[in-house]
Amino acid sequence: MKWFQAAILSMTLLGNLGCSSLIDRQPDWVLPPMVEALQPTLQQEVQIARLSQLLQRNDLPNETRAKMYFERGSYYDSVGLRNLARLDYEQSLAIVPAQADLFNLLGVYFTENRNFDAAYDAFDSALELAPENAYAARNRAIALYYGDRFELALEDMQKHYDQDPSDPFRALWLYIVKSEFSPDVAKQELEQRYKNSDRQWGWFLVAIMLDEVSEKDAFNAIYSTSKDRRVRAQRLTEAYFYLGKRYQAKGTERDLAKAVSFYKLAISFNVFDYVEHRYAFLELQGIYEQIQKREPSGSMDKQASR
Repeated sequence: MKWFQAAILSMTLLGNLGCSSLIDRQPDWVLPPMVEALQPTLQQEVQIARLSQLLQRNDLPNETRAKMYFERGSYYDSVGLRNLARLDYEQSLAIVPAQADLFNLLGVYFTENRNFDAAYDAFDSALELAPENAYAARNRAIALYYGDRFELALEDMQKHYDQDPSDPFRALWLYIVKSEFSPDVAKQELEQRYKNSDRQWGWFLVAIMLDEVSEKDAFNAIYSTSKDRRVRAQRLTEAYFYLGKRYQAKGTERDLAKAVSFYKLAISFNVFDYVEHRYAFLELQGIYEQIQKREPSGSMDKQASR
């Protein structure tokens, strides 16, 4: 598969985009850049072991035990042990039910598993306990989006965006949801927001989504601005997810095959706590279901392997 068009960019392209500070001269990429998948750190493993040992004590106050379950669940989640994390979260809630952050995390877990009714209930509980919880508001809107309840998703996401228009990720997800209704209007609005932005990293992802930055320049930007391996894995995860969304929106078989490849790359770095890693699985499942409705079984796999 050709991963990006081998076209010569005009010298003024990135200057017009305002992303020149992110670009460094690099050789042309033959394949998408990769980095070693993140592995559990010694600190994470030690903390899981320490908390597991402490939780065996019988003299812990309930609030302390609930906090420890929450903390251990967070470590489990950060290394990809989702089911163990969920069990710890549920045990923590059984002891201390009024925990908005935990309901939010459980809602994300249910969304990943397409258990949307349970996800909505969890996010509703989080917002009842903490109405200003921005993460729960965003995640509920995303769950509604993946649950095909687009009108409610747009209502939630618009409200979420209005609370902080300077946040590029709010702008991105508002664009994604609104594209289900008015793709041209959604794109025009996002382009205007991008032109008025402060050009932080998140806005560069907006440029990727808008197809105003080539894949080559996106890859160069990531490698020139992220020398740390963990940061590079995080930025590649984000970039590949939104490149996947970009190609998926085009809708052709070839573009869907590219989208599948980019979503798989977004998953490959083990950045478990990023929503782009979590929701790449949902995007893949949605594409496969879409293809199966209109093509014989197996044709998508052939396309994706080209």
